[in-house]
Amino acid sequence: MQKYLHIISFDVPYPANYGGVIDVFHTIRCLNQEGVKIILHCFQYRDKQNSQELEKLCEKVYYYPRNMSFLKQLSFLPFNVTSRVSNELKKNLLQDTHPILFEVLHTCFLLNDPALKNRKKIFRHSNIEHDYYRELAAGEKNLIKRLYLKLEAFKLERFEKQITFADHILSVSEKDLDYFKKTYPNTPSIYLPSFHEFDTVQIKLGKGDYILYHGNLAISENYNSAIWLIKHVFSKLSFPVIIAGLNPPNHLVELIENFSHISLKQNCSSNEMQKLIENAHIHCLYTYQCTGLKLKLLNVLFSGRFVFANEAMLTGTSLSQSCYITNTPDEYIHQIKTIFSKEFTLSDFEARKRSVVSMENFTKTATLLKLLNL
Repeated sequence: MQKYLHIISFDVPYPANYGGVIDVFHTIRCLNQEGVKIILHCFQYRDKQNSQELEKLCEKVYYYPRNMSFLKQLSFLPFNVTSRVSNELKKNLLQDTHPILFEVLHTCFLLNDPALKNRKKIFRHSNIEHDYYRELAAGEKNLIKRLYLKLEAFKLERFEKQITFADHILSVSEKDLDYFKKTYPNTPSIYLPSFHEFDTVQIKLGKGDYILYHGNLAISENYNSAIWLIKHVFSKLSFPVIIAGLNPPNHLVELIENFSHISLKQNCSSNEMQKLIENAHIHCLYTYQCTGLKLKLLNVLFSGRFVFANEAMLTGTSLSQSCYITNTPDEYIHQIKTIFSKEFTLSDFEARKRSVVSMENFTKTATLLKLLNL
């Protein structure tokens, strides 16, 4: 008996070059390996094109334009939701009775549609969106963007009750699992960490010669974290540092230019970024937002050598044994000086493998298949 699943994605999930789409793409990849025939529905923006890679993995791929009209801002619905309303999507979902996976709150407009009342529906979240948007607003310097983010947070919190029409909620972190269980006790919530690129731990032994911070630098959470690390940590050291990511703002570019030992790699391809990650000696991660599960954390734990992270980065996970926990500038600086001359050994490799078992894709795939009765 063939197994089918509709997945509604908020973006075209290839190339998988930032947090949310990494989870979506590797969910598709892992389910495909288990023989599930995916019918993918994705919304196009950010100039993403139709993807041959997705079409190889999926039975069918539908692309829908996002309606980015300013008039959508005037709706009571969140802009991220109303810009993804599509009659064509509903029409395509009604061609069969297969289960539906809604990837993040932005795709959930149809969750309570009467025409889908008898369908198996799963909601997958990557952040508690209103918390995430409020945190983004707090870190945003542009007044208009800050006002938009605050208003969007308010709308997202009101809209969130839509998820009670799902059969199950999939939570990426234990902290978020607690929130959903308490807020929506009548909708079963399950802990299912994000899918990622690595089915096994793949870390180069030996030593690299630079420190890396990477992320989507267009997002205030990430560029503010990079700025904090540069000002409080990297500027106090002489070791080579690389800051890498998408679309950095001008003020970050200008800050980096002040330091000869800090370089910027922007808008790298997925392969270029992965090489930077694999060849780095130390990964410095920092965030001020205790939201969701950071996909870059999983990436460096499965493919990078030594990892330093603050407690906020690890919130809601069981990964504290995988990293050096560094919360203050002095702790980062001390650990970097201690570790930079140390080789990553086979013993370190085996310890990392043991510490990330709960994040392996195989276990998550089995859980999802059982939940979907596939």
